[in-house]
Amino acid sequence: MPDFNLAVLSLADLRELQKSVAKAISTFEARQKAEAREKVEMLAKDLGFTLAELTALEEPKRKRAPSTKIYRHPENPTLTWSGRGRKPGWFAAHVDAGRDPEELLG
Repeated sequence: MPDFNLAVLSLADLRELQKSVAKAISTFEARQKAEAREKVEMLAKDLGFTLAELTALEEPKRKRAPSTKIYRHPENPTLTWSGRGRKPGWFAAHVDAGRDPEELLG
């Protein structure tokens, strides 16, 4: 680190130095990422690949198929349940009363 004698700098010089330091801090991470990316690209090139090829090797995330069953509240058909996740209270009450859940399919 350079040895600065800050006491001899003028106010304008100190403010300019302060701006330079703030800019260096704000761009530090971006510079580090750019250097890391460059190193990884060079390594991939040495191995005969491009970085895009290597990152495309990830398997895509599987999406869950839409539910085929939709249960509807007997009194308020805007309330629905797909059959996945926690059972809503109205569905549990219907089943606990000894009724068939198939009655709520809609």
